[in-house]
Amino acid sequence: MNNFSELKVWQKSMTLVENFYQLTSTFPKEDKFGLKNQIQKSVVSIPSNIAEGAGRNSNKEFKNFLGIANGSINELITQLKISARIGYVSENELEGIFGHLTEIKK
Repeated sequence: MNNFSELKVWQKSMTLVENFYQLTSTFPKEDKFGLKNQIQKSVVSIPSNIAEGAGRNSNKEFKNFLGIANGSINELITQLKISARIGYVSENELEGIFGHLTEIKK
């Protein structure tokens, strides 16, 4: 169907993965809530689902996987808000991140 690596949404979400791995590297080593791992899983699933959907046989299937990627973005937003509430990241750090996530969702 599509060459996923040419899709701008896939490219932007790959950059997002890099940014989140850098961000979570600052989380405490004793991260008792497992947020670092959960955030990394959520952010990796975004470009992964876009790529998988692009490899499917129909636009309907592709849209389904875009919906799954969108769900991962919502999951990621929730995990980031939890991270801010418990002091792992500041609200200022999240402002730019939320803008980037909103752009990918569109």
